[in-house]
Amino acid sequence: MRIAVTYDKENIFQHFGHTEQFKLYDVEDGKITNAEVVGTNGQGHGALAGFLKEAGADILICGGIGEGAKTALTNAGIKLYGGAAGNADAAVQAYLKGELAFNPDVKCSHHGHSHEPGHSCGTHSCADKN
Repeated sequence: MRIAVTYDKENIFQHFGHTEQFKLYDVEDGKITNAEVVGTNGQGHGALAGFLKEAGADILICGGIGEGAKTALTNAGIKLYGGAAGNADAAVQAYLKGELAFNPDVKCSHHGHSHEPGHSCGTHSCADKN
């Protein structure tokens, strides 16, 4: 199994469509056997589902995510655990233990490509600097 996490400075990046890196974890028998950080090569939003499919991801752990991206991930056969926050490695360990805190109804409510003040991307407001 391969788990992908939106990644920035050891933490789960909070806006799927703008993530510049994923940390990919290979898991066998419930244990991480390899982990690597990969760049998205400037791809964003809908293209990221294809990027993850090509990378062999089975699961995505992320913060905020829009409906279009959720649909693209579903169509790619990638299971989503959105609305997660904190350290990426700790989130994967929590997932493996069945203890990952996530929001199955996570939404990113903005429709443009900029971070307008007041919209919500999962666990933060993009008016906040995090």
